[in-house]
Order: sequence, then C-alpha cells, then structure tokens
Amino acid sequence: MFKKTRENIRAVMEKDPAARNGLEVFLCCPGVWALMWHTPAHWCYCHNLKLIGRIISQLTRWVTGIEIHPGAKIGRRCFIDHGMAVIIGETTEIGDDCTIYQGVTLGGTGKDTGKRHPTIRDRVMVSSGAKVLGPIEIGNDVKIGAGAVVLRNVPDGCTVVGIPGTVVRHYGRPTGEMDQLDMPDPVAVELECLRRRVVELEQLIVREFGQEAVNRCNQDCRYDEIVKEINEQVYEERHAGHDCSSCGDTDCALRDVDLLMEQFKQNEQEENTEN
Repeated sequence: MFKKTRENIRAVMEKDPAARNGLEVFLCCPGVWALMWHTPAHWCYCHNLKLIGRIISQLTRWVTGIEIHPGAKIGRRCFIDHGMAVIIGETTEIGDDCTIYQGVTLGGTGKDTGKRHPTIRDRVMVSSGAKVLGPIEIGNDVKIGAGAVVLRNVPDGCTVVGIPGTVVRHYGRPTGEMDQLDMPDPVAVELECLRRRVVELEQLIVREFGQEAVNRCNQDCRYDEIVKEINEQVYEERHAGHDCSSCGDTDCALRDVDLLMEQFKQNEQEENTEN
C-alpha cells in the first residue's frame, strides 16, 4: 500500500500543475487517499472479507467523495484529479498511468452478473463527466472527451467524444498532454457539411430554374456567410481539407447534387412528354 501511494503521489506531482510538494499532495489530494484505502479494501474483498471491504470503501467515499468498489482492479500511478463524484464499479479494471477527472462513471448496465464494467487499458485519460458503461474495452492511449458516453469498444490511440461516444481521431495528441479542450465535434462538422450542401443545392437550382424557384429563408440561416465561405474555401481550411462534394464517404447523402438535378430534370421531361 505504501509503495503504491508513493507512486500515486509522484504521478500527481507530474500531472497536476497545482501540486507544490509531496506532503501537500498526500494531505490534500482526495484521489491519493481514495486509492490508498482501496488497497486494503480490495485485499479484504479478495479474501472473502467482503463486508469489511465495503465498509472501508464507504468510509472512503464519505471522506473523499470518490466511490471505488472494493472489487475493482486498479493499476499503478493512477491519477484521480479532484475526484468528486467519481464512481468505479465492481468489475472495473484500470491499467497503469491512467488519468480520471471529476464526475467520471465507470459503470455497468442493467442487472447482468459477472463482468459488467469496463476495462481501461494503460495511459488512458477520461475527462470530466464522461461515462464509460458496460463490459467494454478501452484501448491503450485513448482520450475520452468531457461529457462523452462510451458504450462500445475503443481501439488503441483514439479520441472519443459525444453522446454516444464517437471516435473522431486516431493517434492524435498524446494523453500525457492532459488536453481536454482540443477535441473535434463530429456533430458540428456534420451539420456544417449539410448546411453547406444545402446552399450549393440552392445555387444549382437558381442556375437551372431561376431565382424565383428558391424561397430564401431569413438571415438566421447564415446563407450569405456560407456562400462567402464556399467561395473563399474557408470551410476546407477550418476542417482539415474535408469537402463533401469530393469525399468518398457514401454516408454523405447530399454529395451527389449534380446527379440529383439530372434525375430531377429527366423526370420533368418525362412528365412533359406524357402530357
């Protein structure tokens, strides 16, 4: 227990810029105390002294605000920053050199028995308020964004954001940088992509059928601003060169605008011929 506590204190000194010295960390860091008392609680739990293990974990929870089930397996040099409202379930497994921020839940789903909590591999950073649920596996060097809800396995070296959690980056910035801000927003990117394609579609309709064929919406839709971005190719610069009109993503339903207009004109000609 004392060896692991010394390692945890050194981990806090390396990762927390507010930590000034080891004594201050030992006395004032609730994460260190929660992990320190988890060691005897886990020993009791594994030696059929489950009630004593639960009592130790509950006392630790009252003092630190961090609830770690005595059955959880936690590796070395784990850093629980602030720690309030952190919940770690019974069958959770956490590797070495991981970082967990306040409000994180490593929990289960439903009333399943057996392995029902996540497995967190080495050097994983779980940001504030994130929820990792179920018997899933989070690979090495994974970064989970603040507020994310992760329900599926995550490969090594990925960044996950959103609800439900979506992989937005493979082997990006290392988790050791402790950066919780530089996280892409896949929903915002997709909405901007669709908005841009709608504007392009309107321009195409105007060229083919005239201005009267388009009912222009109010200024809140940012039409003029989007047209300017398209003409100056600002969108491509801001989103790492991604362009819906030229990408190979088959899920982008609005990328084949020209084909859509050809089908529209063909159907119109067939209707005129029949009439």
